[in-house]
Amino acid sequence: MPDDPVARPLDPTTALALAVAQPTFRPDRHDRGRRFHTLRRDRVIGSGAGDFNAARAALFTWQVQLRSGVRVEADSPIVRLGGVAVVSVGVGPLRIGGPVRIVDVVDEPERAGFTYVTLPGHPEAGEESFRISTDDGLVRFELTGASRPATLLTRVGAPFAALVQHTITDRYVRSLESPRE
Repeated sequence: MPDDPVARPLDPTTALALAVAQPTFRPDRHDRGRRFHTLRRDRVIGSGAGDFNAARAALFTWQVQLRSGVRVEADSPIVRLGGVAVVSVGVGPLRIGGPVRIVDVVDEPERAGFTYVTLPGHPEAGEESFRISTDDGLVRFELTGASRPATLLTRVGAPFAALVQHTITDRYVRSLESPRE
C-alpha cells in the first residue's frame, strides 16, 4: 500500500541493551499446554504470485503490526534475524507494550515469515510467529503464539489483556488480506 506506516527507529542505546537481554520465553523450558495461552489463526489472504510477493514485502516491513494499530520501534525497518523492537498499543501515556527479539526468519520461494520472543519489560512472556505460504495458487497467512502474563498487572488484568490480545490478533489476520475489487 502506498501510504503504509513505517516502523520508528529504536534508540541505539535501547537496541543495544535489548540485543543482549535474555528472552522471557524459552519453549524448551516451559509446558505450553498448561501454563501458556496458545493461539492459532490461519486464513487465505489472496491468490497468485502477486499477492504472495505483496504479503511477503508487507510482512518483512512490520506491516502486520503497523496496519493493526500497533506501534513498532525497531532497530531496522526490515525484519531480520536477531533484530529487536518495542511493540506497543494504546494512546499517549496509556500505551502498553514491550520489547521483542526476532529468533527465526524464513524467506523461501513459497513461504516466508518470522518469530519473535518477548524480552524483559514485556507484559507477557511468550512468542508469536507470522507466516505466509502459497500452495495451489492460494496465499495463506498463519499466526501462532503462546503467552502468559509476566507481570502482576497483566495477571490481575488477565480478562482485559485477553480481550486486547484477541482484538489485535483479529487485526493481524486482516492486515495482509489482498484488497478485493
